[in-house]
Amino acid sequence: MQRVNDRRERPHWTPPLRRRSGPAWAAQKASWREAQPSLVAEALTKASEHPSGNWFVVGASRDVLPGGRPHGRTVGGLEVVLWRANTGELHAGPGACPHLGAPLRDGRVVCGTLVCRWHGLALDGAPFAGWDPYPAHDDGVLVWVRLDEVGGEEPSDRPAVPVRPPAGTGVDAVFTAVGRCEPQDVVANRLDPWHGSWFHPYSFADLRVVRLPRRDKDNAFVVDVSFRVTGRLVVPVRAEFTAPDSRTVVMHITEGEGTTSVVETHATPLTSEGAADPRTAVVEAVVATSDRRGFALARAAAPLLRPLMRRTAGRLWRDDLAYAERRWILRSTGRFPG
Repeated sequence: MQRVNDRRERPHWTPPLRRRSGPAWAAQKASWREAQPSLVAEALTKASEHPSGNWFVVGASRDVLPGGRPHGRTVGGLEVVLWRANTGELHAGPGACPHLGAPLRDGRVVCGTLVCRWHGLALDGAPFAGWDPYPAHDDGVLVWVRLDEVGGEEPSDRPAVPVRPPAGTGVDAVFTAVGRCEPQDVVANRLDPWHGSWFHPYSFADLRVVRLPRRDKDNAFVVDVSFRVTGRLVVPVRAEFTAPDSRTVVMHITEGEGTTSVVETHATPLTSEGAADPRTAVVEAVVATSDRRGFALARAAAPLLRPLMRRTAGRLWRDDLAYAERRWILRSTGRFPG
């Protein structure tokens, strides 16, 4: 029996890249008629109807290491500190030391105990002297904290973590940036898929929204789009955008290369609600996977790929945060509908 050595002769094998023959940027079909502001506003309203259980994404799991420095973040105007016990258990609580208010994020973790640098007060994660811990959750990619005072909803035991590829089968990277806007401005940006090939031609081409959210059924936008690799080489996929709550948008690749890969965009408010000068952290997790044999090499090279994945996300968010910040300015001055 003759052995097939050429991959192109293997049954069902297709190359991952395609050569694009579509129109140039200025010649593509305008999308402004389809991108109706009312559609984005309705999708935002639907997202706000789904509770979050008062859970907020704080950052990447690998940023909070056993024996490492404590991780500090302000969420909704509250200082929060996170650290790990020697066993890897995640702890979280108020970021001010209960003694004299020193910033615990500047403390040290010694044998799994958080030690304040001002006077040596030690916290093991249990309540102490008015310092009460916050519920925390590590999903393997992101760390979450539950802040009932900030969320104001009925609390839940666990956050609603989006569906991801099975653990160990993908390569994940987490990118964080901060913008002068509110969470809804970040979410509105992601619920406008039409801007992709116009605003980000270096990353997307031939974008077409093939299905809108179905009234009273779901809030999913389904998109056919080509991810640009270089020049005319692209990777065409079908992707589904959903908003499981008012601070999250999830993109699942449902067809094409990398099916089941996911991009989660979490908008975490840093300032309190209604702040005159709001700040929002965009924490975006990318979990990429593939059923191709060669993807095992990508998993092995994950430490080298993560900076590249973060750089790609950073380029997109440099533009999109400007979009979100402008939306907040126009909206807050009363000159923007919605």
